Amino acid sequence: MSEFWKRTLSGAVFVTCIVGSIVWHPIAFGVLFFIISIWGVAEFQHLMGSSVVSKAGAIVGTGLLDIAALWAILAPEDMRHFWAIYVVLGVAYILIIALALTEELWSMAKNPISNWGNLLISQAMIAFPLCSMIGLYALDKWLLLAIFVLIWVNDSGAYCVGVLTAKKMPGGNHKMFPRVSPKKSWEGLFGGLAFTIGAAFILHRFGWFDAITAKGCGLFIAGLFGFLVSVFGTLGDLMESLMKRTIGVKDSGYFLPGHGGVLDRFDSILFAAPMLAIYSGLCYAVSLLF
Repeated sequence: MSEFWKRTLSGAVFVTCIVGSIVWHPIAFGVLFFIISIWGVAEFQHLMGSSVVSKAGAIVGTGLLDIAALWAILAPEDMRHFWAIYVVLGVAYILIIALALTEELWSMAKNPISNWGNLLISQAMIAFPLCSMIGLYALDKWLLLAIFVLIWVNDSGAYCVGVLTAKKMPGGNHKMFPRVSPKKSWEGLFGGLAFTIGAAFILHRFGWFDAITAKGCGLFIAGLFGFLVSVFGTLGDLMESLMKRTIGVKDSGYFLPGHGGVLDRFDSILFAAPMLAIYSGLCYAVSLLF
């Protein structure tokens, strides 16, 4: 099978699994993203060459975060506010991270600061952002699905506009950060932004933002949602590209044939999801006032 068809088929399976798990049932979504978040953290730790204890602490800690987040949507309605569960999981999480950090005191590692940094970065930039998707799902599954759809639209729009302008403009288009991502251009950025905001307006017409829409503010809320997805999705992509350039690898790992690792597939989500979770929460709070 050619690389093109391998990439196309695996991409179709990927999209089907993401969309299907979100729309079908919270358990399907929860199981899928439990696996993805742990895989992503383990992938990062492997790339960074972290110690065994740092890897174990990061993976176990991520699992505890996932369980706490999943409790919010999978537990029976009358048990979701049973705070003892969150307290136990929170204490366990802190202890696991603390033990992994203090292990460097007697491990005689050559560079303990690197292991500390890798552990904390894996939590702050991978585990927590991926867990924030579960919070969005708890608010409304269509909001979470909108992020994925708009990121795909943004990537496609940026690529098409970037390729078109590179051919039409003398000397090519204007590169954003050629050292980090030689193919990304400012023209592609604004093209993707326009496509994404337009797609957000369309999704608004289908009611995907009803959960956070205050009366009379629907188009504005949808447009700003699309703007944030485009800007922070692109930023996440660039940050992951910078990481790979720095350590000298083409792909972060092997997750999908022709598509690289988990971090390659979810780099845009890592910055967009937490920002959109905050934005959606604020919009929802404001909508309750009207």
